[in-house]
Amino acid sequence: MKNTSNKAASDKLIFALDADNYKDAMSWVELLSGHVGMFKVGKELFTAVGPKIVESIKERGQRVFLDLKFHDIPNTVARASEAAVRLNVDMFNVHASGGSQMIKETVSAAWTCADKLGQVRPIILAVTVLTSLNNADLTEIGFQKDTKELVFHLAKVAYSAGASGVVASAQDIALLRTNFGDKFVIVTPGIRSASSTTNDDQKRTLSAYEAVKTGADYIVVGRPIRAAQEPLEACRQIIQEISNGLAAR
Repeated sequence: MKNTSNKAASDKLIFALDADNYKDAMSWVELLSGHVGMFKVGKELFTAVGPKIVESIKERGQRVFLDLKFHDIPNTVARASEAAVRLNVDMFNVHASGGSQMIKETVSAAWTCADKLGQVRPIILAVTVLTSLNNADLTEIGFQKDTKELVFHLAKVAYSAGASGVVASAQDIALLRTNFGDKFVIVTPGIRSASSTTNDDQKRTLSAYEAVKTGADYIVVGRPIRAAQEPLEACRQIIQEISNGLAAR
């Protein structure tokens, strides 16, 4: 068993800032700064507020995961990645299904831009299979592979193209760790607290403890904290789960 500090555990916790306006988003930033390692800004918030939300979070010395899941022709995504770098985000993502050329050009453009600006290169993640999708959904869409097979295939594309890592379900972590090693970053959404069950649109979930024990580098948590009667206490409980998961590796 390893000794794990609360700081090391909280650094692995990404809070999903799923608000629809600047005031609400920043109230969560004020509440959770110092308790979580990063704030995730997704499509709803970024569309509603724009780059101002990223700038405001960074001004408070906090880290940002820009979760816009870029997916377009390679040149367009590469240019979008440069814009993300100029916002000084710490992490952003693209869809692995955009293909190896899109990922390669994105990584090259983003890291070249960061180097020119004298900034730390952001973590660039490829989204494999959304945690809201299961085997039946993939069949409906037209994929011949099941979720595990498709996750592995897309992760291999991302790894070969130079992505920092992937966004993947906790149920896929062991497979990814075995095949791509410890340096490949795995960010796991769809996390639920071990102490509660939530009926929502996530289908392939695990607890924070299970995900981190299995090898997740970061976990993304939203509703279990946001919907709690005592959000800070819920946050502390998840950090403890992360700490226990790290110790159990």
